Amino acid sequence: MNDGEKNTVSKMIRIYCRAKHQQRDGLCPECKQLESYAHRRLEHCPYKKDKPACKKCPIHCYKNECKERIKKVMRFSGPRMLFCYPADALRHFTRK
Repeated sequence: MNDGEKNTVSKMIRIYCRAKHQQRDGLCPECKQLESYAHRRLEHCPYKKDKPACKKCPIHCYKNECKERIKKVMRFSGPRMLFCYPADALRHFTRK
């Protein structure tokens, strides 16, 4: 499994939680739960290292509620990744 994916999603959730839930250290319980869920989905992804970006993936493995939450996080955090974690942002946005 590509730990880079887990790292990127964790950073996106951290950016979101810090801004929206005013968390300075760690994650609020809601965001921690979403992070754990996202990591589990990545661990069980049938594509493993050849995993496409989620929005381009033919398999939608997130439950609807979690899919909406992670989309909200990514929409908010994506542009901010360029400033907070530029290398991770470039890797994420140039994937298949």
